[in-house]
Amino acid sequence: MDKTRIDKWLWAARFFKTRSLATEAVNRGHVQVGQQDIKPSREVRLGDMLTIWQAKVPHTVVVKGISEQRGPAPVAQQLYAETPESVQLRTLAAESRRLSPEPALSMEHGRPTKRDRRDLEKGWNDRWSASIDR
Repeated sequence: MDKTRIDKWLWAARFFKTRSLATEAVNRGHVQVGQQDIKPSREVRLGDMLTIWQAKVPHTVVVKGISEQRGPAPVAQQLYAETPESVQLRTLAAESRRLSPEPALSMEHGRPTKRDRRDLEKGWNDRWSASIDR
């Protein structure tokens, strides 16, 4: 076998958990062959260079083997070889995510306590309630 559908290959190479998820990713443009968007029925061949976007991080791989059956992870890893540039970009992206500040720390006083929430509700009702006669 020297060629197979891209969605089957992505599923067999364990990039996606199900074939339908692989098809959806291809339809959304998250998988490219030679920097071009493709359809799920596109056939992948040995030596094709694929760019697969997962969690906003690109994986650039070269197809080393063809399979239509999903096997164990060590077998699936032999179906492709990731380029050194791709590995370097992924490690840099992981490092930048690790070093980025925690969004919750930007809050000055943190979440309001139960007492704070009651005070907020009390102030709102006293000042703006239409049911209170003045």
